[in-house]
Amino acid sequence: MISHVTGQLADVHEESVVLERGGVGYTVAVPQYSIGELAACRGREVTLHTLLFLEGNQTGGHIEPQLIGFMHPEDKHFFRRFISVKGIGVRKALKALTDSPGHVASWIEEGDVQALKQLPGIGPRAAELIVAELKGKVADHALAASAERGIDASRFSAAQRDALEIMIALGDGRSDAEQWLERAGQLTADVETPDEWLRVAYRVKTGAHG
Repeated sequence: MISHVTGQLADVHEESVVLERGGVGYTVAVPQYSIGELAACRGREVTLHTLLFLEGNQTGGHIEPQLIGFMHPEDKHFFRRFISVKGIGVRKALKALTDSPGHVASWIEEGDVQALKQLPGIGPRAAELIVAELKGKVADHALAASAERGIDASRFSAAQRDALEIMIALGDGRSDAEQWLERAGQLTADVETPDEWLRVAYRVKTGAHG
């Protein structure tokens, strides 16, 4: 079992990244919600917490290993639980998880089928099944949603906090906005006004920064 891989993030694609280590490029599938954060790290050394799955037709003798990576170990744990739901395979889960595990876990614990069925490939029946099978089992992830990734908003400057409130007013989730702003602070210097923080944070969101 490959539990994690550390290397230079050489490239970021729509559904995967290439991690280079020792002259070898590893293609690692990643969930949709992490693409922006990973794109902001292009060219830097990162550690991905990984799961290894086998894909293909066993009877046809064509089986390929599929490495799946997560920037945070708690995301890896949530993914394991998510794919335990009947009918939610690995590929479906990777595409469906366009929102953070903290948010998805909160919807599950709240029984919010309407929110869950907005995820790509998750219809009403699948959403109901997810709630039925996982409610009460992902509370630890839901509790972390408001402070996802261990971000402490009190560490933000006044300008960052103003930018955060603007982003929330524009429809971004608080935990995601905090994450983008924290990453913006790591990547830039001499950013002073809320408007400047907004521009840099949205570049992180879209993967344009880095």
